[in-house]
Amino acid sequence: MTEKTIRVLYLASEARPFIKIGGLGDVAGTLPPSMYNLDSAEIEGYTLDIRLVIPYHSEVVEKYPFDQPLLTLTLPRKSGAMQMDVFESEIDGMPVYLIDGPEITKAERIYSFQPDEDMPKFAAFSIAALQLAKEIGFQPDILNANDWHTALSVYALKFLRRRDPFFKNTKSLFTVHNLPYMGAECKEILKDMYQPIRRWANLALPKWGRSFAMPLGLISADHINAVSPTYAREIQTPDFGCSLEEFLAKRSDRISGIINGLDYTAWNPETDERILFNYNLETLDERVKNKLALQKEFDLPQDAEIPLVIVISRLDHQKGIDIAVEAFRQIKSTKWQAIILGNGNQELEQQCSDLAAELPNNVRVAIRFDGALARRMYAGGDCILLPSRYEPCGLTQLISMRYGCVPVAHAVGGFVDTIEGDEATPETRTGYLCHKNTPEAFSEKLEQVFSDYANAEVWRHIQLNGLKKDYSWHHSAKEYFYRYLSMKR
Repeated sequence: MTEKTIRVLYLASEARPFIKIGGLGDVAGTLPPSMYNLDSAEIEGYTLDIRLVIPYHSEVVEKYPFDQPLLTLTLPRKSGAMQMDVFESEIDGMPVYLIDGPEITKAERIYSFQPDEDMPKFAAFSIAALQLAKEIGFQPDILNANDWHTALSVYALKFLRRRDPFFKNTKSLFTVHNLPYMGAECKEILKDMYQPIRRWANLALPKWGRSFAMPLGLISADHINAVSPTYAREIQTPDFGCSLEEFLAKRSDRISGIINGLDYTAWNPETDERILFNYNLETLDERVKNKLALQKEFDLPQDAEIPLVIVISRLDHQKGIDIAVEAFRQIKSTKWQAIILGNGNQELEQQCSDLAAELPNNVRVAIRFDGALARRMYAGGDCILLPSRYEPCGLTQLISMRYGCVPVAHAVGGFVDTIEGDEATPETRTGYLCHKNTPEAFSEKLEQVFSDYANAEVWRHIQLNGLKKDYSWHHSAKEYFYRYLSMKR
């Protein structure tokens, strides 16, 4: 191994293709192999030796059974040692390790509805992952953990560095994807694993957060990484800091943000087999055929001149679905259409259904998760409405621009970092940003969108600007490399 190698132990609770529940599954399944396969000529002659570690969830076992474990770990606990098997696989040539054990096997779901039910599983996984690195002789320069599920690996590393020479030079990068999800209290679990909560954590953290996984990861990390630069700043404010803003603001010199990327191979309107008519920059006129087909599918008037707004989202309050519903009610224009796709909160599902009943000439609703339909909507919708109350990064706006569907979003988090909004020049605009997250503000913004849509030249320019943007994982991978490099130095 050359001196110009950076070794990264990358921990996540999910990663495609093994298992994907949310956006983290996309990130962990795409970012590490993108970094692993970077051309050394692009990164100052370095190579990134990355090992991805995820739990061997029961759902993963069903899809990816392995005959024999690579090795068996013995996890020390006061309540009795735990045997944990490790299996080996790969993604695009990058080694992947899957850890199994009693706490992981017995879990019926990847994530339960109660974080305290998940805590024993992810605590055991986080501690075992460090032990795995030592067992296989992989001495990491960087431990990159993600969200509360792997936060205790960062906490444990802080003390391993003091007593175990193997980890003496290992630095920790803790990536925050969604700050409000703190995990659960883990004081007793840590005691059982010979990892009691130290006095310095009690002094630095707010009293309520001294035994929660996420805050313990934050206080232990050498560097905190948010999934967009704007979100990195937002979590240091009362509106988005979840009562940790003062604690985080004192560590602002250790906090930065890197935008998540998009798999441009998986999301490509030129080759996507799940849309009816393929197109690219040069053949954008073909795109309207997808719109007409989508209108027909939902029994809407087939008219290219009528702007078609789409909503593709998990139906919950964070995504601002209630704001979208009320904004549609307040639109004064008569010629517009909207299709809402998603499921989740039952109250919001009902609100969407009620809206469709109230506005039968304008609105259609599909209360379900449907990946194929989502792609047809990206390819056929004129614009996508994104009124999220907060959005650490977001992939929806990246997908929509990739497909020529113009984003109309609340000016928060990753939306700010990826959408050139109204303040941009006509030559660079890629979408619209709404600085007030109210139904009134979004209904007014949609009226502006409809007005711009009527000008074919203006609209085409906005579409093309979005299509030309490059938010592929390749760029994010290089940014992570430079973050790792600065930490190693």
